[in-house]
Amino acid sequence: MYDYDLLVVGSANADLVIGVDRRPGPGETVLGSDLAVHPGGKGANQAVAAARLGARAALLARVGDDGHGRLLLDSQRAAGVDTVGMLVGGAPTGVALITVDPSGDNSIVVSPGANARLTPQDVRAAASLFQASRVVSAQLEIPLETVVETVRSLAFDSRFVLNPSPPGPLPAEVLAACDPLIVNEHEARFLLGTSAGPDPEDWARALLLRGPRSVVITLGAAGALVAAGSTSSFVHVESPRVDAVDTTGAGDAFTAALAWRLSRGETLADAAAFAARVGAAAVTRQGAQESFPTAEEVLVR
Repeated sequence: MYDYDLLVVGSANADLVIGVDRRPGPGETVLGSDLAVHPGGKGANQAVAAARLGARAALLARVGDDGHGRLLLDSQRAAGVDTVGMLVGGAPTGVALITVDPSGDNSIVVSPGANARLTPQDVRAAASLFQASRVVSAQLEIPLETVVETVRSLAFDSRFVLNPSPPGPLPAEVLAACDPLIVNEHEARFLLGTSAGPDPEDWARALLLRGPRSVVITLGAAGALVAAGSTSSFVHVESPRVDAVDTTGAGDAFTAALAWRLSRGETLADAAAFAARVGAAAVTRQGAQESFPTAEEVLVR
C-alpha cells in the first residue's frame, strides 16, 4: 500500500508577478501593474495542483530560511501537501520574475536560489518517500544530477513522469525512465534540435526513438498528443475552449493532473484528457497555485 499517490521532486519559488501591456524590447522600460507575490516553482506548483485535485501528495524541495520560504511552506500545508521532504536553508529561496501580457501569455526569468542546492544526497536521504510513492514527477529547475538520482531512487514498480522545463540535455538513463516524457513545442524542438520535423506527430515519433516509454506533447488550446509504446500510434486529446486570463502554471497543473490519474491506474490517454481539462481551467484565473482547480470544479465544466 502506497502512502502517496504522487511524490514531486522539484523546485519551489516565490513568483514575483507584474502585468504589462506589452513586453519591453532590448534596452526599453515599460510600466506595469503593482507587484504581486505568489507561491510558485514547478515542483511546488505540481504538488499543490495534485493535492487540490484530491491526490495524496508529497514534495521534496529546498527553500531558504526567509519570508519567501515560509510562504511556500504555508501554501503547501494549506493545500494538504505533506511537507516532510521540504528542506530549509543553504541559500535564499528561489525567485521567478514573471510578466503577464493582456492575452495571458507570460515571460519568466528564474533565480534558482535554494533550488540549486537540492542535491543527490538529499534524494538518497529521502529514500522512504520514494518507497512510499506510486508516481514520482520531476522537472529541470533543480540540478540535473539530482534528477538522475531521483530516477535511481525509484521504487521498483513506481512510475516516473518528467517535464524537462526549462529544457536541457537529458541523459539516456533519465529518458529511459520517463513514462511519460511531457513536453510542449518549445521543449520538443530543443530536445530534437535540427532533427525536429514540422508536426507534433514527428516530434513524438522522434522522441520515442530516444528512449522514453511514452511521450505527451502539450499543444496549448489545441490539447495534447499522446504516444505510448509505438512510433506510429497516437491519440489526440482535445482541450476545452476557455478565455485565457493567465497561463502561468498551466503546464504544471496539466502534469500534476496526469500524474495523479496515472497513480489511479488510468490509461495515459485518459489521464491526458483529464489533465487537459485541468490545464484549461487553470488559465481562466490569475496566478499559478491559486488558479488550480479542484476535481469537482473540473468535472462540472
